[in-house]
Amino acid sequence: MSRVLVIGAGGVGSVAVHKMAMSSEIFSHITLASRRREKCDAIAASVLARTGRVIDTVELDADDVAATTALILALKPKLVVNLALPYQDLNIMEACLAGGANYLDTANYEPRDEARFEYGWQWAYQDRFKAAGLMALLGSGFDPGVTSVFTGYTRKHLLDVIDTLDILDCNGGDHGQPFATNFNPEINIREVTAPSRHWENGTWIEGPALAHKQVFDFDQVGPRNMYLMYHEELESLANFYPEIKRIRFWMTFGDAYLKHLEVLGNVGMTRIDPVMFEGRAIVPLQFLKALLPEPSSLGPTTRGKTNIGTIATGLKDGMQKTVYINNVCDHEAAYAETGNQAISYTTGVPAMIGAALMVTGKWSGAGVFNMEQLDPDPFMDMLGKHGLPWQVHDLPAPLAF
Repeated sequence: MSRVLVIGAGGVGSVAVHKMAMSSEIFSHITLASRRREKCDAIAASVLARTGRVIDTVELDADDVAATTALILALKPKLVVNLALPYQDLNIMEACLAGGANYLDTANYEPRDEARFEYGWQWAYQDRFKAAGLMALLGSGFDPGVTSVFTGYTRKHLLDVIDTLDILDCNGGDHGQPFATNFNPEINIREVTAPSRHWENGTWIEGPALAHKQVFDFDQVGPRNMYLMYHEELESLANFYPEIKRIRFWMTFGDAYLKHLEVLGNVGMTRIDPVMFEGRAIVPLQFLKALLPEPSSLGPTTRGKTNIGTIATGLKDGMQKTVYINNVCDHEAAYAETGNQAISYTTGVPAMIGAALMVTGKWSGAGVFNMEQLDPDPFMDMLGKHGLPWQVHDLPAPLAF
């Protein structure tokens, strides 16, 4: 059994600590920290009511490396689970090195003043974590995370060679709001409005945001418009699976969401550069975030399902083959179990599983690792047991687009 420190008290943090509390044989002591302790206390009360477990709560500014280091030295956790904002990744990694704790996150670093997320900043910590004998695991969410493990499982068991890989992310849920995001609005909108980018024949192909649309019929959801986007796992998959000739990421959006996003962009509300308002500088996107519903508040009203998976083509025993691995998650079932909707659930459960594999030693090593570098089998085994069952489908042909 092991002590863990979880930083971040949003929906993902809530799911992760609920699921950790349900696995007392693995996690002996859980501390939840956030800038606002009252959010931690609300989650702790829910955990106690649902599981009977008591978790500790702490107020922490994760941008303060010294304060985070001091907390790590005081608690002596085996692992720090970073479920805060991507802007804070490097500061928390620094604190882990100073305090002697392993590290896990679900999203790669992104600077506050530029919509540019990539792994280079965190991969640069490889030598320091290796020299310290510590492990840093990057991207233990769903995408990235589970989709990376699906790819590793495909390569280990289903295909001898992967030629093409498509990641399909569909949220078929309806929260009843005119416009809201299912995770942090600032991160979500920065991601969606970025230029599209995919890997093909050894180079990156770029295009306008949301310009390339296809229709796909998702199991238990139905036909949905999905759009070609850039997503961080494309970078790591292209790096660790150089055999793959083409890697693409697709995400579904409804027409109403896109219309609101277009209008907000046209009037400057999605800008991330400061503007002067009544004598002080404000960032329009941060102001918009304050106006939009808190993603964790959407759980009680969200209905429908998510369907996220990977479609890979390649060779098996010399024959062409296409395989589809996916998970379907129900928003209402996720809320009933943890008090959070399925977007938070599908990220928080993999964070818990990655943490469990690290603290039990089933995943180990010194240095910085992405999910697809590690043995997929123990993760896939836990995934089905902890609320995210997966299916493998043989498709008759590759995607026609």
